[in-house]
Amino acid sequence: MSNAIRIHGFPLSGHSHRVELFASLAGINHEVLTVDLANGAHKKDDFLAKNPFGQVPVIEDGETVISDSNAILVYLARKYAPSYIPTDPAEEASVQKFLTLAAGELAFGPAAARLINVFKAPLDVDFTHATAAKVLGKIEAHLEGRDYLVGDTPTIADVAMYSYTAHAPEGDVSLEPYPNVRRLLTNIEALDGFVPMQVTPVGLRADTAA
Repeated sequence: MSNAIRIHGFPLSGHSHRVELFASLAGINHEVLTVDLANGAHKKDDFLAKNPFGQVPVIEDGETVISDSNAILVYLARKYAPSYIPTDPAEEASVQKFLTLAAGELAFGPAAARLINVFKAPLDVDFTHATAAKVLGKIEAHLEGRDYLVGDTPTIADVAMYSYTAHAPEGDVSLEPYPNVRRLLTNIEALDGFVPMQVTPVGLRADTAA
């Protein structure tokens, strides 16, 4: 796989998963390299040379190195899978809006609630759950009558929102009140090339095998 894109990530990171998921959905030749976060590999000089922020994921595409999961999605789509970014300016702006939502309320809500249960993160449970309800409510309303977030086909907006939304129950955030959100997840999971993220049996998934 000498010509493969190298994805440096971590199995329990939703940010890493969204990149791996997109590479698989788009049929991009890639290999996944696990960064040993538990032993601080992301803070070592060789990794910091790739991403000075010391965070996963990072990709290497030949001599090009890109960090930040949403930036990576844009890069990969532009270069290898342009159908995942609309050419219509208004629709492209909508995609960017959901990338911002993924980096904002999704990160501070469902993703942060999951961090509390999976990694014992010292965060405010009530705040994360309130933020999760807010963002999931927005997505639920937006998806009324829609199969995907933007347009009639999947885009990187759907990929960016998928991982932490699908794993929200690990943070004790139920998806039962959001049928449109659950339908979107099902639509993504039905796409050719879909790869799941590793389940952690905590929260509402405490009885689920990993």
